[in-house]
Amino acid sequence: MKNLKIIQIGCGKMSKYTMRYVYEKNGSICGAFDISSELIGKDIAEIIGTNSKGIIIDNINNLDEFLKENKVDIAIVTTMSLVNDVKDILKTCAQNGVNAITTCEEAFFCENSNPTIFNEIDKLAKENNCTITGCGYQDVFWGNLIYTIAGSTHKITKIKGSSSYNVEDYGLALAKAHGAGLSIEEFEKEIASTDNISSVEREKLINRGEFLPSYMWNTVGWIADRFNLTIQSMTQKCVPLTDDEDLHSDTLNMTIKKGKVTGMSAVVTATTEENIDIEAECIGKVYNKNEFDRNKWSIIGEPETTIVIDKPQTVELTCANIVNRITDVIKSDPGFIATSKMDVAKYIK
Repeated sequence: MKNLKIIQIGCGKMSKYTMRYVYEKNGSICGAFDISSELIGKDIAEIIGTNSKGIIIDNINNLDEFLKENKVDIAIVTTMSLVNDVKDILKTCAQNGVNAITTCEEAFFCENSNPTIFNEIDKLAKENNCTITGCGYQDVFWGNLIYTIAGSTHKITKIKGSSSYNVEDYGLALAKAHGAGLSIEEFEKEIASTDNISSVEREKLINRGEFLPSYMWNTVGWIADRFNLTIQSMTQKCVPLTDDEDLHSDTLNMTIKKGKVTGMSAVVTATTEENIDIEAECIGKVYNKNEFDRNKWSIIGEPETTIVIDKPQTVELTCANIVNRITDVIKSDPGFIATSKMDVAKYIK
């Protein structure tokens, strides 16, 4: 990673780790961008918690000009959760022939949720000989971990998983995407209603780029791709979660009253031509004092295997995966390439 020219786009909570990890692996940041007036003009050292790095956070509006004037090997994008929200950034990178790796959860496998944007970015990346990808925690803990366990399995009939995480750890965009702070009625109208439709209607939304996928929607697509499975049908259901007591959210800057939505459970199920069903649930919410992250996946068949990981450091694992994947992205074929088409993520010294 030594000599690579890396820029950071989005200088919030996640960048504290992605930038520090780059430096600690002998890399360096040559530029940083954000939309927040509170961050623009600051040295990135204030985010990382180190001595001055001499890199001042710039306005995201200046990104295209910067990329045209400077050689950049890869951009780390830690901003929003949906590809509609990061498409302009990713297109700007692709148009300038700059590789990009993003924590955007939908970008993990957005060809099954927003093929229009996927194809636009894929085309630009191929034309300009660069690679765009999405990864993070799910790359290992919702994907390659299960793929590795399958190597010790004789017959698989079902892959079933569940993962929970505290939306407080990931910033405002993710908390809002999970409906935190809404009333039950608002949640049903703004989030759950998307899934109360037929498969034909859902396909129309997907093709128009208007579908709102849960993170497991893209993960199920990734798993099927990694296992070379052909999906026949997929469904998604989002259920609001509440708590029996008031919970304060620093991210939302509010107290979520008892009975209000603290987050959601999203369950995605898929059937495949190979008769291997996939069922995956993600639980994202503002935690109460007794809750913690848990990752649980089962391969059902012969033999059956279940793996449970309590209290994973999800934020740090996400950021470490992003940095460890940098060389894989740079070496990859051009296009909007899912990590399901890359080697298993590995530790980089």
